[in-house]
Amino acid sequence: MSYLNYVIAAYAVFVIVLGWDFVATHLQIRRELRGARLRAEREAARPGKGAAANELIR
Repeated sequence: MSYLNYVIAAYAVFVIVLGWDFVATHLQIRRELRGARLRAEREAARPGKGAAANELIR
């Protein structure tokens, strides 16, 4: 009795799960970085914020 088919199936499942974990992680990192960039742009565009907000008004 050979277990070759079971071993091949186990390795195939392992490779598929490992690949999905890699892809899903990179997609999440890209999504979070994009969100951070968009928040930074909104903060910079908000009136009264940025470098001029630290100056005293006369």
